[in-house]
Amino acid sequence: MAEDKYNMKNPAVKRIMQEVKEMQSNPSDDFMSLPLEDNLFEWQFAIRGPRDTEFEGGIYHGRIQLPAEYPFKPPSFMLLTPNGRFETQTKICLSISNHHPEHWQPSWSVRTALVALIAFMPTNPNGALGSLDYKKEERLALTIKSRQAAPKYGTPDRQKLIDEIHEYMLSKAPPVPQLTPSESSQEPSSNSEIESPANSQDAEGVVTREVPSNPEVGERIIEEVQEVPDNANPHPTGVRASREVSFSGPTEQLLPKPETRVQKPADDRLFTWAAVGLTIAILALLLKKFMKSSGHGAVFMDGS
Repeated sequence: MAEDKYNMKNPAVKRIMQEVKEMQSNPSDDFMSLPLEDNLFEWQFAIRGPRDTEFEGGIYHGRIQLPAEYPFKPPSFMLLTPNGRFETQTKICLSISNHHPEHWQPSWSVRTALVALIAFMPTNPNGALGSLDYKKEERLALTIKSRQAAPKYGTPDRQKLIDEIHEYMLSKAPPVPQLTPSESSQEPSSNSEIESPANSQDAEGVVTREVPSNPEVGERIIEEVQEVPDNANPHPTGVRASREVSFSGPTEQLLPKPETRVQKPADDRLFTWAAVGLTIAILALLLKKFMKSSGHGAVFMDGS
């Protein structure tokens, strides 16, 4: 029917028909998308919530509008199932949508865009157009509700296609994992368990390890520290360094006191007597020369 209604030589029509055949011949468990019977440029889709997130097990329907210049211009996306991440019946702002044509690549396809949309589900909205930031519990409740029935939207022919896609996705989607109260209560306590009782943080932002109470005598402990900037996160990855910690504790009483060496006075006395003897010898020599030069020495010798 499309061959009779559309010009198959048109690049957009030719490309869309190729993607329809590829989607039918190579289906995915994560998404399903087909054009309306009367409009190749209008597609219905459903995606499965990404694993290991609050969206897991959910079935989220939406519509895609392809421009006449496709694939050289990007499509627009709209979610129809309430999900807590994107507004419904509002064109959402993504790098793969018409809100950012500068990012679009003609090599991308509807399949590529749906894979990207699934990846965007658990990301931070950051205030983007058409984004929501519901709590995890609220999103989980919407996930469960999304499986119950397909959204009601558009004409009967469109609704029939939506229902068919929903049944297909429901047969492929896993059950929704339940968030037990114990799991939610464990989240705050997990942060406290990270810090060991043996660790402490001083006022300067340096995380230190408690020194063992009984190290070997005379042992010096090399302690690894982690410097934490003042404006950093509670568990930053700081610059590691090593500092030397001298141990001081009760074992200091076991250390032998240093011996005080008192120099013996014998060496000093010997040196003093030697100096005195030398001084007396010099004085005697000088006195003898003086007496000899003055003649007193000869008189003294004759008288003797």
